[in-house]
Amino acid sequence: MSPRKLQWKKNTSAMRMLGAQLAAFRQASGYTQRALGERVIAGEETIASIEQGRRPLLPDLAETLDKLLDTKGALSVAVENMPEIDLFPLYAEQYMEHEREAIALSWYDALVVPGLLQTEAYARAVLRQRVPAYDEDEIEAKTAARIGRQEILHRKCPPTLSFVVWEPVLHVGVGGPQTRRDQLRHLRECAELPGLTLQFLPMSAPSHAGLNGPFTLLETPDHQHLAYTEGQRGSQWVSDLDEVSTLAHKYAMLRSQALTPEESKSLLDRLLGEQ
Repeated sequence: MSPRKLQWKKNTSAMRMLGAQLAAFRQASGYTQRALGERVIAGEETIASIEQGRRPLLPDLAETLDKLLDTKGALSVAVENMPEIDLFPLYAEQYMEHEREAIALSWYDALVVPGLLQTEAYARAVLRQRVPAYDEDEIEAKTAARIGRQEILHRKCPPTLSFVVWEPVLHVGVGGPQTRRDQLRHLRECAELPGLTLQFLPMSAPSHAGLNGPFTLLETPDHQHLAYTEGQRGSQWVSDLDEVSTLAHKYAMLRSQALTPEESKSLLDRLLGEQ
């Protein structure tokens, strides 16, 4: 077995062990997964995924759980000592670090549902389409990492979030009919989150400002404005002020060309009614 394969297995085993530890602490304190999720504003599915070793336990949530379950810091210590694994290239790691701390984020996508809004099944299905293919351990680890990033949606003080998505994304059956249905339902729920705006760019639009591909705009806590672009040959940071400004202007045009947030909710309701 290759060293990289061994590293994946070591990481997966550690996540499962930590998940079992959390489950034991939760049960000893008399909480169901749903009740605990409600107390820490994380959701039942988040707690279940962590306990099953499918999602990483992030430091902030570990600290909150330690206090609530009176575990004397055991979960935080376990998180600090998780084996390190290079899931992503450096530029992607840098992006995710900024994403975790962002006070505002604007995301345009024309190919798939934005990662922060993907269900676990949809994320796994997207990762399975990669060429050359990931092995199953890599798919599971990357899926867990992607879903773990969604913790920012439920922070006590979440960032201001805006998403513009090209409508054809909603019609592509990634993962099959059930996965698509669950993803549409999840998008409808996300559209009601405070501070989050979701808009769809309709197929009927004769042209739009996003023809050059997906991109994300970020504002850091010290009010630095950055951008991140994606393409077939990889992704890259954009920090040049002129280029970031150009992308910001494109995003403003995309929002004006897209359906309003209420019209976008109605589109989801219509698609869900057709299921």
